[in-house]
Amino acid sequence: MNVLMWLGTILLILMILIGGKNGARSFFALFFNFIVLLITILILTIPKADPIIFTLIASTFISCINLFYINEVNSKTIPAFVSSIMTIVILLLFIVMMTEKAMIQGFGIEELEELGMFSLEIGVDFVKIAASVIIMSTIGAITDTAMAISSPMREALHHHPDISRKDLFTFGISIGRDILGTSANTLFFAFFGSYLALLILFKDLTYSFGEIINSKIFSSEIITILCAGIGVALIIPITAWITAYFFKSKRGEKILKSENRT
Repeated sequence: MNVLMWLGTILLILMILIGGKNGARSFFALFFNFIVLLITILILTIPKADPIIFTLIASTFISCINLFYINEVNSKTIPAFVSSIMTIVILLLFIVMMTEKAMIQGFGIEELEELGMFSLEIGVDFVKIAASVIIMSTIGAITDTAMAISSPMREALHHHPDISRKDLFTFGISIGRDILGTSANTLFFAFFGSYLALLILFKDLTYSFGEIINSKIFSSEIITILCAGIGVALIIPITAWITAYFFKSKRGEKILKSENRT
């Protein structure tokens, strides 16, 4: 417990020193997101609860925390929020269909020994649970990428007020191309780093390469990484288009004018 408190204190100090007010908000946003995830997990264990609906609700709350709480409601966070929710809906529908086809729901053979004493007849749709897990694993990267595109587009519009909607969209796409590779690699190493022990287990079990590839637990993680990469790639054109449309709309121009006055 002392180690956790010291690490948390060091993180808080660094985030305040580097990020100032937004850094402090980012730190507390971690706890708010944890609370949302904890409540969502508790709800998903209820047999009659629809995991897809509650995943969308939880994703909306997490997006609001990551965008509006940290950066406030402004011309950058509004299109980023809309883009994030749109991407999550599209990705969730795709993931549900893909999960049913790939049959990655449930537990793998390597996990059955620890679960042998428990009953698996809990009345929960594991296909939807698997889709919810994948979405929860990608929501942070999606909102981060949306904000990383919306913010430079706002600056480009500030320095070039007469820029056309098409040129603004092209600028957003160019920004997305620069961050696509690093975002995808970040997701890849984050997931693989957390499951390094799984690779060691496969080695101890003397699995062949084919057995590793066809293992349900390994396949589910690879599919999670690929779906996260698809989400990051999909959010780029969606954010660029929505942000360009919003900035060049009458409502967007009013918000921009009010921000420039302040």
